Amino acid sequence: MLTIGDFARASRLSAKALRRYDELGLLPPARVDPFTGYRYYAVEQLERARLIVWLRRIGMPLAEVGRVCALYAADAAGAARAIRGYWARVESETAARRDLAASLVDRLKGPTEMTHEMTDGTTGAMSDGTTDGTAGEVSTARAATNAGAAPRTAGRPAFVLRTAVRLDRGLVRAAQQDAAHAGPHLLAVADGYGPEGERAALAAVGALEAVPPPAPSARAGDVLNALEDAVRTADGAVSGLADSGTTLTAAVWTGGRLALAHVGDSRAYLLRDGALVRLTRDHTVVQALVDAGELDPAEAADRPDRALLLKALDGGDVPPEPELGVHETRPGDRYLLCTDGLSAVAPAEDVRRALAEGVGPDEAAEALVALARELGGPDNVACVVADVVPA
Repeated sequence: MLTIGDFARASRLSAKALRRYDELGLLPPARVDPFTGYRYYAVEQLERARLIVWLRRIGMPLAEVGRVCALYAADAAGAARAIRGYWARVESETAARRDLAASLVDRLKGPTEMTHEMTDGTTGAMSDGTTDGTAGEVSTARAATNAGAAPRTAGRPAFVLRTAVRLDRGLVRAAQQDAAHAGPHLLAVADGYGPEGERAALAAVGALEAVPPPAPSARAGDVLNALEDAVRTADGAVSGLADSGTTLTAAVWTGGRLALAHVGDSRAYLLRDGALVRLTRDHTVVQALVDAGELDPAEAADRPDRALLLKALDGGDVPPEPELGVHETRPGDRYLLCTDGLSAVAPAEDVRRALAEGVGPDEAAEALVALARELGGPDNVACVVADVVPA
């Protein structure tokens, strides 16, 4: 037996930490003297103590440390998978923070030629958007196909979004589990999964629709806060749907910027001056391996576990932190929000060509659905196309 002092030195844990881990049930002593209360540890406990030290050094929360230690006692390989999964989440969250930092740097550089005026007073007929029925069954989606006019401020131009949305069941799936919304100030796509996937996706998008149009004086931080709150509300709306959840990628237009919130592996893209730029990072194990340099990006698409999510809205005890960002917009920009029924099957260059054809949002959205179908249509597709145009 080792005294608490000897065990502390051998394990590189302080006596204070050992007492704390005893209270939490992580590392109880082998024996406690009934008269003095002095703690004694078995030599065999050093391995568990060192595991706790290493897990804490990589930043793992104590609750998760306890689960890994319990798993290690019965299944060492399972504990290794749990650690790998935890670190993949860390890599993904770090990448998201890096993107937010880059967004903040761009934001603080100064204004662009776009005005920050809001497009108050816009009008837009909400209609069901469908693709050609001859191509197969296509679901309807709420869509604002044409944003209305916005008031102009003297000497300053005003811009609006002209949008289109399409949902397609694809050629393989028996049900439609994607959802989408496109309006004058809000864009969103969601990809549900599980037996209640359709309800999960619709609930998430429905919660985002409650986000009010930003006021003309709204700051970027205020819009991001509203988006983050809406994502939490969306996660709550998914609660209670057994073994089901959804991704969510949403954007709020402020008249000069696009504020993005993203959870999962749906995507947002920007087409500017003929070049396609991806604005979001997939919250998947495969993407985390790519970020960590353990997997070549060219190999990622062929991985059978490419859709294994690290983050999703599932109504769990702790809502996931969305990836947030603000992007300055320019006249002529075209944005695409889509689920992986498109992005997982269509090469980026094909997507770029479909978006750059010089046609309107409706025709572009139709072309993207057709592209997914030409490539086998293995999954549901939801896509929103939005153009920044003069009012």
